[in-house]
Amino acid sequence: MVGAGVVGLTCAVRLLEAGHRVDVVARDLPRETSSAVGAAFWYPYRALPQDRVTAWAATSYAVFDAIADTDPESGVRMVPGTQVFAGAAPEPWWAGAVPRLERTRDVPAGWGEGLRFTTPVADTSRYLDWLAGRVEAAGGTITRLNLGGLPTEGLVLNCSGLGARLLGSDRTVVPVRGQVVHVEQFGLDRWWLDEAGPTYVVPRAHDVVVGSSDVEGEWSRTPDPVATEDILERAARLVPAVRGARVLRHKVGLRPVRPAVRLERAGDVVHCYGHGGAGVTLSWGVADEVVALVERRPASARPSG
Repeated sequence: MVGAGVVGLTCAVRLLEAGHRVDVVARDLPRETSSAVGAAFWYPYRALPQDRVTAWAATSYAVFDAIADTDPESGVRMVPGTQVFAGAAPEPWWAGAVPRLERTRDVPAGWGEGLRFTTPVADTSRYLDWLAGRVEAAGGTITRLNLGGLPTEGLVLNCSGLGARLLGSDRTVVPVRGQVVHVEQFGLDRWWLDEAGPTYVVPRAHDVVVGSSDVEGEWSRTPDPVATEDILERAARLVPAVRGARVLRHKVGLRPVRPAVRLERAGDVVHCYGHGGAGVTLSWGVADEVVALVERRPASARPSG
């Protein structure tokens, strides 16, 4: 398997549970990937097609809900929050993936209406380690390896994200730069989101993740101080207490965006990449489909007649 972000690790867990041997190789180890940067809260963002994304997201929501109930060491919690809109709140295309959506007019000044729902939030400083621990406990391996192309022996799972531009010769997957600011936890117990921007304020146990930016085609991972000021100012309009919160760190990640998520089998390669800003959101759903594709015999191996 190629790729050690949240999608690759989750696929590795499911394959190991199904009885397969899994060796993960990646240039970047889990905490070095873009999966480690964002707020990692469940929300389908920059990922298509809508029908498949909704189904994958629904599966992931249910799994995260169960993890939050049973394993506090995972860093996953179910957190209530509100998405705000300038006018009336529309019915989101992914509404079928969440158990309950509630319209509300209890929104900050400047917005017209909101949607309240509870969503999984994964503290990736713990969650990625938890996933990697599950891989290794089940007999899998995770190795740093800078590849010049996909392996040519055995069945290969390509979860390389932006690396698919090189490893899969796929120029349709592009970077979309996202910058976040981590501030001290100031007592916030619910998240806020305005997809315009996008702007979000997401509480975790020991800090609050404030974001973000959305710059397509930008490869730089260096935090931009001008972007930081803009992010904090937008966030403070949603949650005024952000303005006085102490900044802990800045991070930049590159979302692997593609016209549609690529999840398919091509001979001895299963491709699973292009999840945009929804890697965590889709992870368990796509992992289940990956197992089905791995276990499907290629046409050449099926008996004729």
